[in-house]
Amino acid sequence: MQKLHLVMGGRVKDPRSLEFVNLDEMDLVGIYPDFAAAQDAWKSAAQRTVDDAEMKYVIVHLHRLLEPELPEG
Repeated sequence: MQKLHLVMGGRVKDPRSLEFVNLDEMDLVGIYPDFAAAQDAWKSAAQRTVDDAEMKYVIVHLHRLLEPELPEG
């Protein structure tokens, strides 16, 4: 079963939150077929902005949104 993951990032209001500001400038890194590939992309994107505390990148588990009734396994 395919487990799609989205990697995205942008400027946040507070580094301890996930409240993104200026959604027009979000960095949509890409959609990946598995968590390992998404994690590699996330790490690369996050390292590019490591000195900017207000930039945050996240991995969104699209498969959980698309088919929430499926088990995690």
